[in-house]
Amino acid sequence: MTVVKPEEIKARIDAGENVHLIDVRETDEHAEFNIGGTLLPLGNIQMMLIDDIEELKDEEVICYCRSGKRSMQACMMLETFGFTNVKNLEGGMNGWKEKYP
Repeated sequence: MTVVKPEEIKARIDAGENVHLIDVRETDEHAEFNIGGTLLPLGNIQMMLIDDIEELKDEEVICYCRSGKRSMQACMMLETFGFTNVKNLEGGMNGWKEKYP
């Protein structure tokens, strides 16, 4: 698992790049504020309910949560499920909001 900074992801999104973002927070957190990621709560990943992202096993996948802790767990789990290029957004949405209020 690699850690990526909010600045890198923002620049890639702004450039129109297709970035596979996975939001591992809960539904209410996602509804409150998100950066366009696919909602897949950590609990679903823990229960191996990952059919929605199965086709991304060989693609870059960037996970995020509120602070970076849940997404780090998600990244480690996805790696054990065979995902080959998993990254964690440094600081999660808290870090993002600090840079881009």
